[in-house]
Amino acid sequence: MSLIPSFFGNRRSNIFDPFSLDIWDPFEGLNAIANFPSETTAIANARIDWKETAGAHVFKVDVPGLNKEEVKVEVEDGAILQISGERSKEEEEKNDRWHRVERSSGKFLRRFRLPENAKLDHVKAAMENGVLTVTVPKEEVKKPEVKAIEISG
Repeated sequence: MSLIPSFFGNRRSNIFDPFSLDIWDPFEGLNAIANFPSETTAIANARIDWKETAGAHVFKVDVPGLNKEEVKVEVEDGAILQISGERSKEEEEKNDRWHRVERSSGKFLRRFRLPENAKLDHVKAAMENGVLTVTVPKEEVKKPEVKAIEISG
C-alpha cells in the first residue's frame, strides 16, 4: 500500500523506500516515437520554401541526390499541391563495413492548400542541382471599377 498518492498513473510510492518514489521522467514515451517505420524518417527531410511574388507562388524543395523521375508533383482536389518522392536505400554488400549512416532514405510527402487565385492549369516544375522549383502562377486580381456618381441638387 502506498503512503503517498501517485498523481502520475499507476506508479506506487513508499516513503520508506527511496527507490520507489515517483519521479517524473521527461524522456518517458520517447521510445514510442522511435518505433515508427523507417520509411517515414525521410518525411521531415524534404525542406520546402514557399514564397509569393507579384505573379506567382514559388515552392523550392531540397531533394539532393534525386532525379526528376523519383519526384512527383500533383495538384489534387482542386487546390492541393502535393510534392512526393522516394529516396532509395543504397545497396549493401556483405563485405562492406559501414562506419556511419546519416543520409536518410524512404518516402517523403508534402501537401499545401493553394490560395483561390492560383492558376492550377499553368503549374510548372523544374529540377536543377538537387532543387525542385514549382511555380504556380497567380490570376490577376481585377480591381473593382470605380464609377463616380454625380450629385444633383
